[in-house]
Parts: sequence; C-alpha cells; structure tokens
Amino acid sequence: MTPQVRPLVSVIVPNYNYARTLDLCLSALERQTYPHIEVIVVDDRSTDNSVEIAHRHGARVVVTDTNIGAPAARNLGVEHARGEVLFFLDSDLALAEDVVEYAVDLLTSDPTLGVVCGTYDPEPLIPDSLVERYRSLQLHYWISGDEGEITTIYSALFAMRAEVFREVGPLNPALRHSENAEYGHRVTQRYRIVLDNRIRGRHDHDDRLGVVLSKFFHRARLHIPLYLRRPDFNGGPTNSSRGWGSLAALFAVLTAPLPVLLGPAWLVAPLALLAGSIAADLGMYRFVRRYAGVWFTLYFTAVHFLVNVTVGVAVFAGAAQCLLSSRFRHTYDIPVHPTSAEV
Repeated sequence: MTPQVRPLVSVIVPNYNYARTLDLCLSALERQTYPHIEVIVVDDRSTDNSVEIAHRHGARVVVTDTNIGAPAARNLGVEHARGEVLFFLDSDLALAEDVVEYAVDLLTSDPTLGVVCGTYDPEPLIPDSLVERYRSLQLHYWISGDEGEITTIYSALFAMRAEVFREVGPLNPALRHSENAEYGHRVTQRYRIVLDNRIRGRHDHDDRLGVVLSKFFHRARLHIPLYLRRPDFNGGPTNSSRGWGSLAALFAVLTAPLPVLLGPAWLVAPLALLAGSIAADLGMYRFVRRYAGVWFTLYFTAVHFLVNVTVGVAVFAGAAQCLLSSRFRHTYDIPVHPTSAEV
C-alpha cells in the first residue's frame, strides 16, 4: 500500500447496550471527510434497540452468539472486514470529521508505523454529572499528554493496516479490562505505535463514582503482571510518577490515625504524603483549574484522591495475586475463540 492509494477503511464498532450513543457514533462516521469507509457494528447480544439503530445507518451488523466482550468483538469485526485499514472505534465515541482521513494518511506514509491511537476531547459526548466531567478532563489530560511514540494502545480509538493485524494476531479476547496493554506489548515487538492528538472524538464517560473507581481498581490490578514483565511499559513503574502518587495517597490514608495515636506532631506524615500525591500530577490540576475554574478543581482533586487510593490498593492486590497465583501471573496467555453470525 502506497501513499497514493486511497484504501478502503473498515471501521469496526463493538457494541453492547449503547443505543443511547450508537446513533451519535454512526452519525459522526457519516460526516467523515474520507469517502472510502465501510462500517461494521459487532453487537454483543444487546437487549436494547442497538441493532435497529445500526441497520438504520446502513452499517453491516454482526451479532455474537453469546456476550463475549469488546476485545473478542473487535476480532470478529476483522473477520468480516474487507478494508486494507482497520479502524477500531467504541460505540460511545463520536469522531471529529477529519479523523479517518488523517489516520489513513499517517498509516500509508510510514511502513514502520503499526498502530495510530487517538485521544478524547475534554468535553463528554453526553454530559450527565460532575463525575463524568471529572473523568472527561482526567482522561483528556492523561492521554493527550502521552502524544508521540507509546508502548500501549488506546483500544477505544485506534487504527492499523490489516496486514499488520494479520501479522501481530488478534487481540486477546480473555482480557476484557487490559487487552490494550498486552496488545501494545505485542505490536511494539515489530512496529511503532504513535498517539496523535488530531485523532480525537467526544466520549460518553462513566457518570457514577462507583463505576469509575471499580474500573480503576480492576484495570490497575490486571496490569501488574505485565508491568512486572516489562517495567518500561507506558504507565509502568519506571516511567510514571502517577503510580507513586497513588501509593502516596494510600499511605496518607493509612497514616491519618497517627496524630491521634502518637500526638499532633505526626500530622506532618499524612499531610506530606497528600502533598506528594498531588505533586505527582500537578500539571493535571493546573490544567483543570485553567479549564474549569477553582471550585471544580477542588471537587476534581477530592475525586482524584479517591481514585489514587483505589489504584494504590489495586497495586498491592495485584502484587499479592502475582505471588499467590500462577494463573494470574500468566493472565495474558489465555486464548478464547468466540463465534458469531451476520444479520
């Protein structure tokens, strides 16, 4: 494939009960400046009217036999794809109009480039709560700040040449929370992965604190086996201060009783740990203050402190599982082969 050829792009959209956003997602694809697109919606046994919405937009619809999760659904989409370029897009994300064209230009101009990833806009697709606004700004800052060459993929929004997918192999369908890390590890053995902030879209983030904390916990815990195998990985212990910020937040909580037990002088311990936790991602707090003002920054800081404590607990939980469970240490080696039917 050369830069002069304009290849067919297969946009693969895994979906499970996201009728609320699927219409916005597919409408944004219809507005793309790139003309050679086929859209494949892989419906993972939705119980809402997602399939009806997908057909209304003229998408090809593949329905799984059972609920198999997003990684396996993406693999199924590839089985039905005809394009030379595969563009993976979550059904709760609406792309900016020039994204597909820009991604194709990147992939067709550099044969060493295996995957291009994108970021989220700072504003959510459908604003529902302060928690969602927190999540939108937090993810925008974290992902956008990694622009350039990376070692993971952002699975909600990435593109690659079909020949690279065939060479690297499918996503691991057993990993519903951490397939991005494992797949990035495989891709970077042969190709480069680049994050470009011009590849972007509005995402409908989680709007409940419990859901956000649960995702942080499980994803952080499940990344531990890979970080131990490859400590230079994006977000791993050798290249990120954020992990230390999470541990500082956890120990700020654990040392909070010390002033009561040992005297007021011990108040310095939790306060210093709290300050260290904030300093670990000070640029993010400054960005939020500029973007959303002082009062929301105070709310953002409180929520992110809870997130950091949750991640700190997850690190120890994941480390303990690695010590006690051989199966957990080999989390990234489990194959699963789902089935599907086109409708």
